[in-house]
Amino acid sequence: MIIYHFLYDLNEFLGVAIDLNTPFWRVYTRTYLLFIFVSGVSTGFSRKPLFNALRLLGFAAGISLSTYLALGDQYVRFGILHFLGVCMLLHFLLKRLEVWQLLALAAGILGLAPRIGRIKGQTGWLLPLGITYPGFRTIDYFPLFPYLAVFIMGMIAYKLYYHKGRSLFKFSWENPVITWISKNSLWIYLIHQPVILAGIFLYKYLAQ
Repeated sequence: MIIYHFLYDLNEFLGVAIDLNTPFWRVYTRTYLLFIFVSGVSTGFSRKPLFNALRLLGFAAGISLSTYLALGDQYVRFGILHFLGVCMLLHFLLKRLEVWQLLALAAGILGLAPRIGRIKGQTGWLLPLGITYPGFRTIDYFPLFPYLAVFIMGMIAYKLYYHKGRSLFKFSWENPVITWISKNSLWIYLIHQPVILAGIFLYKYLAQ
């Protein structure tokens, strides 16, 4: 994600010719699906889910404000942090469902997502559902349709495996660097884009 954002910013703000629509980058950027899936799993382990949800939404509000000031109409209205915060709140209701009910719900979300995505509204209040409006632009957008389905699949994995002390993966591999990144992933996400943009704007200023 950091690599992609760095290249995107180079292209957007410095005019560096980088084609991010190639098959490689299209596949690479889909790694966020794994991030959402893991979030669905880890929410099941959380001892303070409400606190974590509200904290994420607080950070998300900060992201919206800062990107509005920096980018204008491309600011983040409902990005990954907004999405995950809402998913954690929905988790309180969804965790009561059986696995087959969660599967049916995920399938329904995936089935409806293309139709909802074709709807055009006149307000930004429907953006969380995936209903955009004419001229909508943003640098980060993760609507509930279809991405809530991926979060739900993570919940299912927790119910079937991790809740019972089992794992989807049969191997154990520990690396101190990976462990540190995992424990600090939220803070890394929060600061990486401001750091990248600060470096780019500093370069533009010095290059004048």
